[in-house]
Amino acid sequence: MKLATFRTPDHLEHWGLVVGTGIVDASLRYPELPTLLSALRAGLPTGLAALSTQAPDHDLSSVQLLPPLPEPPKLIMIGLNYRAHQLELGLPEPKNPVVIARFANSQVGHGQPVVRPRVSEQLDYEGELAVVVGRTLHNASAAEALVGVAGYSCYMDGTVRDYQKHSSQVTPAKSFPGTGAFGPWLVTRDEIADPDALNLVTRLNGEVVQKTSTSDMIWTVGELLAYLSTFLELQPGDVVATGTTNGVGSMRTPPRWLAAGDRIEVEIDGIGVLTNPVVEEA
Repeated sequence: MKLATFRTPDHLEHWGLVVGTGIVDASLRYPELPTLLSALRAGLPTGLAALSTQAPDHDLSSVQLLPPLPEPPKLIMIGLNYRAHQLELGLPEPKNPVVIARFANSQVGHGQPVVRPRVSEQLDYEGELAVVVGRTLHNASAAEALVGVAGYSCYMDGTVRDYQKHSSQVTPAKSFPGTGAFGPWLVTRDEIADPDALNLVTRLNGEVVQKTSTSDMIWTVGELLAYLSTFLELQPGDVVATGTTNGVGSMRTPPRWLAAGDRIEVEIDGIGVLTNPVVEEA
């Protein structure tokens, strides 16, 4: 199933099942579960998949897609998790995952503008696989953690590179409003046979700038979640972006930063294409 959170023309936030070019509105059918987050916390309704046989309530073209989880309990970015990117940076393989926090208002949904902040011209792109947690995980094994996944999505983990160099803390570089993108929807775990063998492509203005397989990740999806669960209690709706590969703008000669008028895309097998225009902060 493809599950999306969206805003209707009357500015109401709903969630539902994407079917073809439309959405069957689950908010109307399960009023006790007004958001996708509440549905994940309660356990997705057993009859949800059956909605795919019903006529859509909305055309995709008539709604604004939001991040699948607009306000996840936790939003975690992983750094240096692709061997190609680690080699690109000339760094040794990390002994443990590099964990970075993001905040909910730093992300936008599919089609919404990514914002280059006024204080910097060094907004970089990072195409990533996002994992959404579906059950509470604490001290989980990799196998247990993988079974605890609700689904997968695309993430554009925009990074303000000069702020990344301000200190050893990377969080400020990931915290500017509207610099990350998440979507277009969540694809449930049953539709992704192996999250560690997916093709991922990032395009800037139609040009391929990153191309990889998630098989190049240093830590698999299960291993990442298991590690995080040793010091966090992962909860339904938590989002983990699993890192990016080589080809980032900061490592190009000359560097290639996102600028107003650009269009950035992240495409992953079995999920779809996350597309966002780039604007300058007003």
